[in-house]
Amino acid sequence: MKAVDIKNLSQEEVKAKLADKKAEYAKLRLAHKVSPIENPIQLREIRKTIARLETALK
Repeated sequence: MKAVDIKNLSQEEVKAKLADKKAEYAKLRLAHKVSPIENPIQLREIRKTIARLETALK
């Protein structure tokens, strides 16, 4: 998710997306620890998206 897309969202939508991405990140991390996931770059992308969403809240 790009910063431009995030700017078009309302505060409630940003909070909802942030909660979804954090849950998705936790699930992927657990899956990666159990057995390597196909695309480990997903973890980095989700982490960056979480940071963008948190920045948009401030």
